[in-house]
Amino acid sequence: MAAELTGRRTRPGEVLFKLALQFCLLVAFAFLIALITFAVYKGWNRLDPRLWENMPTGRASRAAQAGVQSAITGTLWVIGLTALICLPVGIASAIYLEEYADNTRWYNRLLELNIQNLAGVPSIVFGILGLGLIARVLGLGFTVITAAIVLSLLVLPTVIIASREALRAVPQSIRHASYALGATRWQTTWRQVLPAGVPGMATGAILALSRALGEAAPLILLGAVTFIRFNPESPLSSYTTLPIQIYNLIKEPQAEFQELAAAAIVLLLVILLLMNSAAILIRNRFQKRW
Repeated sequence: MAAELTGRRTRPGEVLFKLALQFCLLVAFAFLIALITFAVYKGWNRLDPRLWENMPTGRASRAAQAGVQSAITGTLWVIGLTALICLPVGIASAIYLEEYADNTRWYNRLLELNIQNLAGVPSIVFGILGLGLIARVLGLGFTVITAAIVLSLLVLPTVIIASREALRAVPQSIRHASYALGATRWQTTWRQVLPAGVPGMATGAILALSRALGEAAPLILLGAVTFIRFNPESPLSSYTTLPIQIYNLIKEPQAEFQELAAAAIVLLLVILLLMNSAAILIRNRFQKRW
C-alpha cells in the first residue's frame, strides 16, 4: 500500500538492505547492552560510597577500600574549565560566521573550511599540540588548565558547527520582521535569533562536553596518568580524570582493582547518560517547530 501511494515499487534489493541495516543495529545494541551489563556485574560490589569518598591507592592490601575521589574532582575541574573556555568562544564564533561574516570573502571561506577539517582531527593530535605548545612553550605544565585548554580546542569545532546549525534553523522571516521594526542587526541577533536558537545550541554544547568528558588519549600526554591522592585546588594543580583512572586500574592484576575499575566505568557511564539526557530534555522542552 505504501509503495502504491508513493507511486513506486519497492525493489527486493532495497528490502534486503534495510533488513541488513536493522540486523546490524540490533547486533550493535545487543553488544552494547552486554558490555554495560558486564561492567555493572563486575563492579556491583564497589558501587557504594567508598567509590566517591575514598582516594585511590597503589597498595593491593588496601584496594578493597580504595576509591576514585581525586579522579571525580579532577574531572569536574577539567570539564568546568573546558565549558568556561570553549562555550563562549564557540557560540561567539558561530554568531559571527552565521550572522555577520561575508561568505564571498576568501578568509571567511578559509575559516569555515578549517573548522570543518578540525572536527575530524584525531584527539591524540590535540594532545601532542598541547604538550608541545601549551605545556612547554607557554609553561603551564601538566596542570588542570592545560587539559582544559586542549579539550576546549578538541570540542570547539563541534560547538561551532552545532551552534551554527541552530542559528540557521531560525527562519529568515523573524530577522526580516525585526529589521522592519527598526531593530539593528545586533538587536535582532540578541533578542530574536539567539533565544530561538538556544535549544539547539545547548544540546550541541552538552554533547560536545560529553565527548570531552570521555576523552583519555590527549590527557595521557598531558600528565594525567600520574598517581594522584589529592583533589585539585586551583587551575594550576596536578590532576587525574575518570577515564585516566580507569585506564590505570585496568592494568592492575588484582581482582579488587578490576572491580574498582568496573565501578568507575559505571559511574562514568551514568554521568554521560545524565548529560545526554539533559541535552534531549532541553531539546524537547524548548525546541520550536517553524
